[in-house]
Amino acid sequence: MARDAKKKDKAGRKTKKRDRSNDSKQISKKPAKTKPSKPKTPKKPTRPTKPEAVTASVKPSRKRRWRWAIFKLALFLLILACLIPTVFTYVYRSSSINPVSTLMISRWISGEPVTRSWVPLEKISPFVIQSVISSEDGKFCAHEGVDWDAVNLVVDDLIEGERPRGASTIPMQTVKNLYLWSSRSYVRKGLEVPLALLVDKVWSKKRLLEIYLNIAEWGPGIFGVEAAARHHFKRSAKSLNRKQAALLAVTLPNPILRNPRKPGKGMRRLARLVERRARQSGAYIKCVR
Repeated sequence: MARDAKKKDKAGRKTKKRDRSNDSKQISKKPAKTKPSKPKTPKKPTRPTKPEAVTASVKPSRKRRWRWAIFKLALFLLILACLIPTVFTYVYRSSSINPVSTLMISRWISGEPVTRSWVPLEKISPFVIQSVISSEDGKFCAHEGVDWDAVNLVVDDLIEGERPRGASTIPMQTVKNLYLWSSRSYVRKGLEVPLALLVDKVWSKKRLLEIYLNIAEWGPGIFGVEAAARHHFKRSAKSLNRKQAALLAVTLPNPILRNPRKPGKGMRRLARLVERRARQSGAYIKCVR
């Protein structure tokens, strides 16, 4: 028994020595050196291809620039449209210059024939003067380019929803033929009024009527009363009688469809009415005598 106890005691001491040696080995082992890790730099945020903030600020600015460009162009065209007729109005005041209308120019450009012979007012039959004023503008000598009473009636008709009646004066028709276009529009009417006031102020009534009678259209490509008289009645404008003058006067509102050489019943009826008015037009045409 004593021998067994000694053997156990020796075995225990050996195991303790082994444990102590293992502990000393573990203590003697140096920890492995670890390389210090570099601090990670934050990644730069990538820019979006189309940032919402940028597109939102760019789009309105482009729209504003386009609107401003369109506004400037419209303003330039408006100034040009007012400036050119103003300059030519003062040029045409001279009786040595024979104006041409925009319709005549457009026909020349398109290659269509144009017939026109200019004649001074003194070489036009007085019956033509009486008939045209009685038919187209009974207050020609009284107003200053625009018949405001007729304009007010047109405005009232428009407000009430009725079809507006004609309110064009001879000065308004003259500037339409001379400077503007023939198709109806509120823009054209808006330009007619100031231009009619201008020509009535710059030109005399005789000069205004002379220009009107020499640029008015009396048939397809037939411009001026002299060309109309020779084309329709084979005579000069000076030798036209009352009936012929009245037929020419009622042709003016629609020279493409109305033919004074071959008038229908309605056209003959209108011509008789104009002829009666022309006989009584003494005081109405005093400004052109």
